[in-house]
Formats: sequence, C-alpha cells, structure tokens
Amino acid sequence: MPAITAENQLALPRIERPGPESRPRPAWLVTTARTQLEGEGFQVRRPFPGLEVGIADPFLLLDHIGAVEYAPGEAKGAPWHPHRGFETVTYMIDGALEHHDSTGGGGYIADGATQWMTAGAGILHDEVPPAWLVQKGGLFHGVQLWVNLPASMKWSPPRYQDIGARAVTLLASFDGGALVRLIAGELGGHRGPGVTFTPITLAHVTLAPGTRLETPWRRDFNALVYALNGRGRAGEERRPFGEGQLVVFGNGDHLVVEADELQDARSPNLDVLVLGGRPIREPVVFHGPFVMNSREEIVQAIRDYHAGRMGHIPPTRMDFSHLVGEHIDQDRGGTRR
Repeated sequence: MPAITAENQLALPRIERPGPESRPRPAWLVTTARTQLEGEGFQVRRPFPGLEVGIADPFLLLDHIGAVEYAPGEAKGAPWHPHRGFETVTYMIDGALEHHDSTGGGGYIADGATQWMTAGAGILHDEVPPAWLVQKGGLFHGVQLWVNLPASMKWSPPRYQDIGARAVTLLASFDGGALVRLIAGELGGHRGPGVTFTPITLAHVTLAPGTRLETPWRRDFNALVYALNGRGRAGEERRPFGEGQLVVFGNGDHLVVEADELQDARSPNLDVLVLGGRPIREPVVFHGPFVMNSREEIVQAIRDYHAGRMGHIPPTRMDFSHLVGEHIDQDRGGTRR
C-alpha cells in the first residue's frame, strides 16, 4: 500500500501500552460487509448501515472500494449529487479521485490523502477518477465514511478539509511493530489533523505479522475495527477476523488487535481502520444523500435541492449537470453517496 509510511518506524512516537488496571474491550461482534454497486456502477463492500440501530453511531455508512485493478476505461465515479446533514470522509490508500463541489472546494485525493467534506446545510459535489486513471487503468483502493452531525450542527455552513498524506500523525505501537496513521481525533495522547464537529477518532493501522496493537480508548466512545486486508484477531479473547469484516467492541478502557503470524502473499500485513466516536443518540432519517432527524426535514431538503438552495454546479463542470436529476431519483430510499 502506498499510503504514507515512515522511513524508520522505530523512531516514531509510541502509543504507551495500557497498564494492568486498564480493562480491555471485548470483541463483541464480527460481521461481514455486504457487496453492492454505487455511483456509476463501481463495487463497494459496506459493513454498515445494516447493524443494529445505534451500534455505529455517530457513523452512518462505511464503503470500502477495492482493492481493484481497473482495466482501461473501467474506472467509475459518483457524478454530481447533493448532500445535507452529515460529513463525508474519503481516504485514498491507492489510486486517485478528483473532487469538486459547489462552494469551489475540492482537489486531488491520492495515495494516503483524505478529503473531509462537511455538507452541513447543503452542498453539491462529485467524485470522479482522473482522466489518466480512466484511460490507462490501474490500482484503486479507498474508503468513504459518513459521519453524522447532531441536530444543532446540521445547518452548519459547508466546509472542506484537504488532509495531505504528510499531514497525518504517524505513531507506532508500544513494541514498534504496528504503524498508526492518525487521521482525526486522539489516540494515546496524540492528535490527528482532522477537525471534526462530532467527537471521533479515525486511524489506519498496519500490523506486521505476529504484532499487536494495544491502545487506550475513550470510555464514552464506541469502538469499531474494519479489516482492509489481511487476517488477525481482536480482543483478549483473540476473536478471528479478516478482510472485509468489521469488529464491534464492547465496553472497556483499551483495544487489542493483533495480526496473524501467517498472511496471504497478496496481503503481507494486516491493515485495519480503527474508528469510534461519541454516540449522538438522536433520530436518524435517511433518504439517499440526505440524513436528517425527521421526515419533514427530508421533504424540506428535497425542496431546497430542487430550488437550488444547496448551491449550483460551477460552469466549468456543467458537462455533468444532466446526471444530477437521474442520480437523486435513483437514490430515493437508498444510501448512495
């Protein structure tokens, strides 16, 4: 994986091993992501939604895209569409995406970079592979996470954060065997660069075969670990999990994740997303690209979108404007981005 690494992992700041008084969180549930098509027809693995209501709160959706080797002409994206009421976090591990939005924000997301878009009161955007990737093909691997906003913040002005790969906080496990890329939130006294409305922690961790990550975890946060590739075990009970599976942890003071001694040749390490946040515990009403607290607010969102109150596609991007109506029609009742 070309996501940011360290020349000397042993020289990185360490996450201190929790003390004997710290209680490990049990690996309560392991669930396998379901596969479906998104956007213009690209395949994703989605571990949630689909869990029991509230388990993933404040997270709404996690899409794992790839790893896939696209042939020339195969790469696809998500054309112009609206959002309201939450944040999208797009993390590119391999390959690239171009993002544009109605506020003039956007950029190039590649090889360890993160694009953090707060839709808030409403925004239009697209996410498409660059022309060179469409023409030549190539490896593509990334994730998109939807983070809910509490009712008091759903009407915040749209905001865009470009978190370059080199801005990510690099850490090592207590024994130096696991590389931690802290994107947002706090871990073991260290902070990531992402600025969040909803208190969360998000990290990409690479564990070499046979190594172990033990990290303190806030008691008021839930805790999830999703395997991007490789095989490992979670919790002190060493519950097995692997690529495309999500581990849901119970209550406690710290997390334990370890990589199996033997890994597949195509995935020499265990790579996981470690994420959690403080649950919002408010009603959630999904309607395609809108996530609000009531059906009435969803109806208002649809009206505001059609009235142009969520912004307009910049003139330089108008080639895609005919797709917007089709996209939202497809989205009704679903969870497309």
